[in-house]
Amino acid sequence: MATTVAPPPTKQQQPATAEDKARDARRKDRIDRWLWRILGYVFFLGLWEYASGGLMDETLLPGPTHVFTTFLELWDTGAVPGAFATTLTRIGMGFSIAFVVGMVVGVLMQNRFLNGFFRDAVTIGVTTPGLIWALLTAIIFGNRTQGPLLAIVLTTFAIITVNVAEGIKSIPRDLVDMAKAFDIGVVKRNRQIVLPHLAPFMFTGIRFGFSIAWKVTVLTEVFSSSSGIGFEMRTASQLFALDEFLTWILGFYVLALFLEKVVLEQIERRFFGWRTTIGGVK
Repeated sequence: MATTVAPPPTKQQQPATAEDKARDARRKDRIDRWLWRILGYVFFLGLWEYASGGLMDETLLPGPTHVFTTFLELWDTGAVPGAFATTLTRIGMGFSIAFVVGMVVGVLMQNRFLNGFFRDAVTIGVTTPGLIWALLTAIIFGNRTQGPLLAIVLTTFAIITVNVAEGIKSIPRDLVDMAKAFDIGVVKRNRQIVLPHLAPFMFTGIRFGFSIAWKVTVLTEVFSSSSGIGFEMRTASQLFALDEFLTWILGFYVLALFLEKVVLEQIERRFFGWRTTIGGVK
């Protein structure tokens, strides 16, 4: 008489929790966004490669493969690291000064009299194109270091100022009054209430100001500098070396995207890591 062996009991699948569903949805959204972003790069680079030699002469429009080869050649000569280091140093110094000035002026503008003193200067700083400051500093300072630094400060400090001033105005007065009622010190009150509230406004000003500082720095280097990315662009255009010119432009784009999407976003994400999304899922 044959005996049958009962199959081992199967483990019942646990129903997905809300946290699992939210995690899967975020993963799917991240994959979709990266897929379409990569497809966008493939499409435009492919169109560029086809136009070079197909629609236009390659000497007038070098293709991405030619530009990439030129980039490697310039890197081997040391021109790329040196130019990028020079430009980044100018941006770092100029934007640091602009950030401090913008923070101080933004705080001082809470006073009614100082608000009237600084208001028109901040308005001029926000509305004046960076090209004007680049030309003005180039005429005054020539190829000296002070020119790019001053152009960066004049162009970007007002953006920091406006964001800080608006952030201070929107601080909940009830929280400040409650902290004073409980006799909380000024240092702890600023650290626990004021700074966390101002942080989003500060990061917004930093991201917008940093993007403008890039443009102004390169403009000043194009007009008056003897080193940096802008100077290399000017030299390549004067020599009609379009492959080198496009190489410097693409290098500028890649570095700007890296600093914006990787460095600044990572710092912002780490700074606001305590925040939770809707539903309490990190």
